[in-house]
Amino acid sequence: MNATLSLAWRLLRGGGRRGLLGTWLTFGAVAVSTALLLFAISANLAFDARAERGAWRNPVAAKSGAVAVQATRLDYVAGRPITVVDIAALGDRAPAPPGLPRVPAPGEVWLSPALRELARELPADRLAARYPEQRGTLGEEALVHPEELVVVAGHRPDDPAMKSRDRDVAMGSVKPTRVASFAGTPTDDAIGYRILALIAGVLMVVPLLVFGGAAARLTVARRDQRLAALRLVGATPAQVAGMTVAEAMLVALAGALAGTVLYGLAAPLLTRIEIGGGPWYTADLWPPVWIVAVALAGVPVLVGLSAVAGLRRVVVSPLGVAKRETPPGLRFVRVLVLLAALIAVPVLSRQAGVAVIAGALGLAFLSLNLVGPWVVAVIGRVTAARARRPGTLLAGRRLVDDPRSAWRTVSGVALTGFVAGFLGLLSPSADLLGSPDRHQLTLAVPVGQAEKAAAEARERLAVAGVRAEVETTKGGIVAALGTGADQAVTDRARTALEGLAPGHTATTEAEDGSTSAQVLKDVGTGTVVVLAVSFLVAIASAGITAASSVLDRRQTYALLRLAGTPLEVLDRARRSETLIPLAVMGGGSIATGVLCALPFMYAAMNVRGVLTLVTCVVLGFGGVLAAGALSRPLLRSVTADPAPRPD
Repeated sequence: MNATLSLAWRLLRGGGRRGLLGTWLTFGAVAVSTALLLFAISANLAFDARAERGAWRNPVAAKSGAVAVQATRLDYVAGRPITVVDIAALGDRAPAPPGLPRVPAPGEVWLSPALRELARELPADRLAARYPEQRGTLGEEALVHPEELVVVAGHRPDDPAMKSRDRDVAMGSVKPTRVASFAGTPTDDAIGYRILALIAGVLMVVPLLVFGGAAARLTVARRDQRLAALRLVGATPAQVAGMTVAEAMLVALAGALAGTVLYGLAAPLLTRIEIGGGPWYTADLWPPVWIVAVALAGVPVLVGLSAVAGLRRVVVSPLGVAKRETPPGLRFVRVLVLLAALIAVPVLSRQAGVAVIAGALGLAFLSLNLVGPWVVAVIGRVTAARARRPGTLLAGRRLVDDPRSAWRTVSGVALTGFVAGFLGLLSPSADLLGSPDRHQLTLAVPVGQAEKAAAEARERLAVAGVRAEVETTKGGIVAALGTGADQAVTDRARTALEGLAPGHTATTEAEDGSTSAQVLKDVGTGTVVVLAVSFLVAIASAGITAASSVLDRRQTYALLRLAGTPLEVLDRARRSETLIPLAVMGGGSIATGVLCALPFMYAAMNVRGVLTLVTCVVLGFGGVLAAGALSRPLLRSVTADPAPRPD
């Protein structure tokens, strides 16, 4: 074993300048994969952490032995939601809620840091006057995100705000509940975000795993030639496999460490991505130590297994590798696997849970990666048969000769096309909610008290200097502020009406739909993030694999130059090897993603979202082509001396 490791290390160090370049390409591919993989995993864990911190606001009802009564409602200021938690202790042994030293006494109010700062900035009649008994600041254990606006108000158990209400509360609110403990359960919207995060994670992780596995196959032709020579001079299959694994895992381990450091440096910047109404705590986006350890161990193992998977020809037929014989063709069974996966997605989407659906999407992803080389081989045969120029003919013959290598160059953008097609139909806009009213406050009041509440509301609004028409409705009152009322007037009116109906908040129609609008906005933000990660993988994959392909075929390019082939023809052939399968596989993968998204589509498409996705796709494709163009100087370098080389 020591001899095998020593030889692997010597071969790694003694590969020459271009051999070291191939090693650096693998190192870079693994570093990028590891950093983005940690981001995809951390995003899911971050939503779990948010759900756990907000669970105490959705307490489990106590059948007996209740320690407190708690209710949750939404208030608003400056167009932003405020989560108001009304709480009353039952007895002296009530445990402290998260982020608080104790249950607030009747009349006490505790504010989140962001809400306390906002109360200082805005005029008192817009916000601070609603909370006259401010006692302290909530800790982050009680907050979903750093910028969340939360107030916890203490009450007596017999306070009207803690009594059962006559009508259902608005979305995002919880009726008064007798609480056994403050452990609680995640709210429905938190569960929804976790589901969306899981699906987004699958859409990001699968291409990363494919890219990470492909990193082990960079400069594969050069390595296979070298290992075949060792087999021919007497190396055993075990020694060849051992050297391959050792070389691949050494580079992969260094790349994984670099990727972890890269993610650690980027994490503070990633916290600025606003989803769910605000940014993130840095701790949320940093995975546990055991996740980092698994990534540092798992990525090299994946790369090592991928490297060994390609050794069959070297072990069984080293002479064929040395003679550069064309490997056997790919089988049509790969297409059948993809068709089976595409059938499974719509079937499972109607009958299974989100985990199974995510698994089905992952299967479709992997099947697309499996069928890719077969399709590239077909594209190569068609291209070669219809070629009218030397460059196109060379490109077609190369696609037929080594479809796996050609697929590795375009696999990133093809898998990203699947993501874009899948999200294209599932990116609704807040415009679907129409244009709700923003100048009319509605307040629910107890049955039979509408007239009294309306009279008091008129008095309060008059004292506050707010002009409004107050009328009674079934179940409440309505204060029409007029179309000229701005946000400041609306906030002053809401402050004046605070406490008029304990346990209820005066809201506009637009504010009542703000939770749904926020979810739709976050879906759009998540779409951009997923596409950005996917296209970053695609661009990195295209650039790295294109350079690796030139290094793999440097002797072939040199011989073609020696035979008189112009450099421009070789460069045109190299570009065609990417452009032709890119156009076919990119469009096909987008169509496949659209097909998989159809079972999940329940609303009309968002035209603006589709245009955004098209823009991302165009920029992504352009980035892939630009990344591939960076290998042109390398092509010129390897053909500068066309004399045959001994390797």
